[in-house]
Amino acid sequence: MAGRYDPNPFDEGDEVNPFSDPAARSKTVGQSNYGGGAFFTPNLGTVPSATNSRLSPLPPEPADFYNPTATVDIPLDSAKDLKKKEKELQAKEAELRKREQEVKRKEEAAARAGIVLEEKNWPPFFPIIHHDIANEIPVHLQRLQYLALATWLGLILALTWNIIAVTAAWVRGGDATIWFLAIIYFVSGVPGSYVLWYRPLYRAFRKDSALNYGWFFMFYALHIIFCIFAAVAPPIVFKGKSLAGILPAINLIGSHILVGVLYFIGFGLFCLESVLSIWVIQVSILHFLLFMTILDNYSFTYPFPLSFSTCSKFTCISEEVEGRMK
Repeated sequence: MAGRYDPNPFDEGDEVNPFSDPAARSKTVGQSNYGGGAFFTPNLGTVPSATNSRLSPLPPEPADFYNPTATVDIPLDSAKDLKKKEKELQAKEAELRKREQEVKRKEEAAARAGIVLEEKNWPPFFPIIHHDIANEIPVHLQRLQYLALATWLGLILALTWNIIAVTAAWVRGGDATIWFLAIIYFVSGVPGSYVLWYRPLYRAFRKDSALNYGWFFMFYALHIIFCIFAAVAPPIVFKGKSLAGILPAINLIGSHILVGVLYFIGFGLFCLESVLSIWVIQVSILHFLLFMTILDNYSFTYPFPLSFSTCSKFTCISEEVEGRMK
């Protein structure tokens, strides 16, 4: 038995690469040095030569491949192309300068003719009107102008709530006509109030125009009458239910509590709008009368519409008016 297992099965013998020498490869395939007995089956197949299957090596990387500060050669335009682009930029700059001068000349001509170019800037999310109290209204009148703006926005809120209340009354078995009337109040009241009394007051404060003052006083008085009428809502038009006032609120609170509460809230909004509007028109009339009195004391002759923006004593008069109003 010792003679049978004398050869070391783990001894590879001479280190011969079977893929490099065909003779050695055939020797290795034909004769095996391993003793595996009956369980060993030599691989009698042939292995193709690997001399021609060697892959070509990758090209060497440049020395500064991983250097972040290395410069990169970027092809630049030729001198002819640079001069051409420079001429194009100069032509565009000259055209823009010409357009700017033309716009400036038109603005100066409009200013000499008394035309004011107003840019739409309010409300900020969807500009539809020009409105700039801080820069266009005198400082001593800005507070009053802001209160007038509050009455205009308050009217919009009251008319919007009136639509909500009337819609609830209509759903609970009311007449569809009251809903259409509420829509008419809103559609005609919001733009109408801006054009008829808020914008004239804005221009009166900005230009000191007596005509705009008179226009404001007339239509603002109608606005106050409407607010008082809406707060009461007498049963004149469709039993008064087209306006969220106190009388329809009392009438509806017994049968429909929710609708009655909505009408009571509308009544409160119209009452608040009426009180604030009365205060605004009182202060506006006082300011206008004091302004006229002070102008008369200074012996001014004023045509209609009045314009004191170019008066040398305008600042003194404004300070005196503000002092008397306090």
